[in-house]
Amino acid sequence: MRPQVIIIGRPNVGKSTLFNRLVGKKLALVDDQPGVTRDRRFGDASLLGLDFTIVDTAGWEDLDPETLPGRMRQQTEASLIGADVALFVIDARAGVTPLDEEIARYLRSSRVPIVLMANKAEGRSGDPGIYDAFALGFGEPVAFSAEHGQGLADLFEALRPHLEPKQAEEDEDADEAGEDEEEFDPESVLKLAIVGRPNAGKSTLINKLLGENRLLTGPEAGITRDSIAIDWQWFDPEREGYRPVRLIDTAGMRKKAQVTEKLEKMSVADARHAIDFAEVVVLTLDATRGLEHQDLKIASMVLEEGRALMIAINKWDVAEDPSGLFQGIRKALDDGLAQVRGVPLLAISGRTGKGLDDLLKAAFEIRAAWSKRVPTAALNRWFDDALAANPPPAPGGKRIKLRYITQAKTRPPGFVLFGTRLDELPESYRRYLINGIRRELGFDAVPIRLTLRSPKNPFATKK
Repeated sequence: MRPQVIIIGRPNVGKSTLFNRLVGKKLALVDDQPGVTRDRRFGDASLLGLDFTIVDTAGWEDLDPETLPGRMRQQTEASLIGADVALFVIDARAGVTPLDEEIARYLRSSRVPIVLMANKAEGRSGDPGIYDAFALGFGEPVAFSAEHGQGLADLFEALRPHLEPKQAEEDEDADEAGEDEEEFDPESVLKLAIVGRPNAGKSTLINKLLGENRLLTGPEAGITRDSIAIDWQWFDPEREGYRPVRLIDTAGMRKKAQVTEKLEKMSVADARHAIDFAEVVVLTLDATRGLEHQDLKIASMVLEEGRALMIAINKWDVAEDPSGLFQGIRKALDDGLAQVRGVPLLAISGRTGKGLDDLLKAAFEIRAAWSKRVPTAALNRWFDDALAANPPPAPGGKRIKLRYITQAKTRPPGFVLFGTRLDELPESYRRYLINGIRRELGFDAVPIRLTLRSPKNPFATKK
């Protein structure tokens, strides 16, 4: 395990900007308004040869634990458990505030080493705040500008005494592991994104899988803003062993017309980005609301991106007329997702844990179908049988010749069909071939791409 460095501070002092600076990517959402970050976000950081895990946290606020900001603070407090260093960030231009002093008192009671950072220290406007920061009792603050990258060398010097010994231990462990590291192939990790409308129970579902309150939850819609990736090991009861999973929680997706605020637009864009990097996407439905038009739009978007799709009806423990609800959703999905019929549909409860093992099992199975490659000989045997059972039409009395088919790619499966006059091949026949590939060759309900390719006419007039 890499050493872990936690970023802590009150809202809007630049914690997420610092996080993005250290990981070298714009992973965390950043905006001028306070309170953008709500869940912990982990990233791999490297600073002048120091490699560590950096953790962005929600802004520290002094409010009732039952409120949303209060629950966010509890998540931040939990992040200190297991941390090797805490970066306590203040706003140098605003100076030390009473809330900064309260955070300092809390941090002094912990056993985690503290590095004080005076952010937004570019120019001379931050000098008074830097001098005030000495009074917090953590020694000389690191003058820093996360926006402009100033002060990286000073931050390195402040972190080095705490991280270098940890990094040396990690290197020794890696040497001792030797060949065992090869068993942890990144390609074997199931990248599983959880998507859906706001308040469908996505974060509660992930917390139940993890067995801890890792993500912020509550009755308020739209709590999750960043797409949060969590590496986890699922115990497969059939194999009696653990299988690696990367769980990705995403922000709720409302109808486009209802998304007017800049921050929500950023959150939805981040969720779409998470779908691009997932292998399997679980669309969660709220059993108390059933299937809505927005759910079908999200499902269509997932399929258009070429991801393997599953539907999970969440909150099944409070569903009314469960049998009727399930059958109604099944029929609506088959009617509304004509491009892929038979998408896996499961009933689960993120609160009680019902159906979660079945969900993970089905996710691994559909990923296997999504990654499958059919031998060319078997593919063309199926192709010959399909043509014999239903020959292509002959528009205008002229035959459309379909010569052969090959699989060009996987993840998602992509096929290329070769023949002549393919521009006149009806869409209905194209669907017939795609459905046959899916049904006869074991691709189940995964999206399939079929490209039509005709040879160039050597006698065509050249211009």
